[in-house]
Amino acid sequence: MAYSSQIQFTLDTICPWTYLAKRRLSRALAALPSDCPVTFTVEYKPYQLFPEASQEGEGKYEWYKRSKYGDSEEKIKMYIALMTAYGETEGIRYKFGGTVANTLQAHRVIQHFQETKGPEVADKLIDSLYRQYFEEEKHPSSAETLLSATSEAGIDEREAKPFVEDPDDGLMDVKMAVREQTGNAIDSVPHVVIEGKRRDITLIGCKEVDEYQKALEQIIKESR
Repeated sequence: MAYSSQIQFTLDTICPWTYLAKRRLSRALAALPSDCPVTFTVEYKPYQLFPEASQEGEGKYEWYKRSKYGDSEEKIKMYIALMTAYGETEGIRYKFGGTVANTLQAHRVIQHFQETKGPEVADKLIDSLYRQYFEEEKHPSSAETLLSATSEAGIDEREAKPFVEDPDDGLMDVKMAVREQTGNAIDSVPHVVIEGKRRDITLIGCKEVDEYQKALEQIIKESR
């Protein structure tokens, strides 16, 4: 009998490591055999690394340099070189210009359309948001960015535009979802939980593709 497993992937759309982890997990899932006895479905959970950030935001490069690297030009350049190298392995072209800002509106849109349109639409939404923010230096949660993401995910503008442009629609629900993840003792992302028949496997931080593969294979083995 086939077994269905849910993968709970907690992320923030301004975390470069979650972008990398999502690519690697996707590769691991794509490598599963066509006759795999387990059906894996990814459900994305919201988390805010910097909930105090404003919606207007501030310059990403200067923010990273000041808040993460003690205003050191040398350290921020080392970090950018590291992330650039990691990104290249997964076809990601990280850039560190643009704006870092509050991500609550992005999570609001992701959660709403994940619930109403399903996991595949949510997956496309997140891919677009990551690409726009990290590779095109777009604002992470402006109406323009969000509408571009909903369009790429195949959501009719007549449905997407009213929701995106009403910042209060679904806001309390997503705030509760963020609090729930914090209440689950999640204090960093990426945080991946693969639900199994006998046990769940938790992977904290960005793992290599083979580590995701091993976890998936263990869930498959224990489902028999």
